[in-house]
Amino acid sequence: MNILFLGAQGSGKGTQADILATKVGVPHVASGDLLRAAIAQNTSVGKQAKPYYDRGDLVPDSIMVEMFLERLDEVDAKKGALLDGFPRTLAQAEALDQALGRVGKAVDQVIYLKADPNVLVQRLANRYICQAHQHPYNIITNPPKKPGVCDLDGSTLYQRSDDTEEAVRRRLEIFFSETIKLLEYYREKGKVQEIDAEQPIAEVTAAIMRALSL
Repeated sequence: MNILFLGAQGSGKGTQADILATKVGVPHVASGDLLRAAIAQNTSVGKQAKPYYDRGDLVPDSIMVEMFLERLDEVDAKKGALLDGFPRTLAQAEALDQALGRVGKAVDQVIYLKADPNVLVQRLANRYICQAHQHPYNIITNPPKKPGVCDLDGSTLYQRSDDTEEAVRRRLEIFFSETIKLLEYYREKGKVQEIDAEQPIAEVTAAIMRALSL
């Protein structure tokens, strides 16, 4: 089963996808990680994406879709995957659905992590990421065991420059005006499960597991 995690920045998509991936034994496929890996490994799609990435431009949808198809065809994703960060727009969702359909696959379920924008601003303003693998922490709701150090790989934690309140509100505005359109697209297909993302992490995980009957 291919499950798409949808939610605004700070809703906990990456955290929950990591937890669920461990519980159900399927990979967490995040668009940014996938893109960087393809470029680092110099794959065919990575070569196509690199010029856009190096310029700081958006990688064309056709390349991103091809990259996801390649990843979902790998052995560890045969049982499914948890998609995070793509699709972001209605056009991307339609392109991905068409491409998956050609190989007998689909986005089977969509988990929408819903939270109030003011809660998300507070979360992001307290968010720290590890240097090595981008593991997320929140110094209020999900702090590391040792201040400033990642529990999982021991690397230093840092705060992203775009996690200022002004920048966060701008990013959330884009999500709620654009990416939110994906909700209606998938709702029409009967695939959306809405989860209250303002709960503690463990309770959100439990709610997702119940929603997916896992």
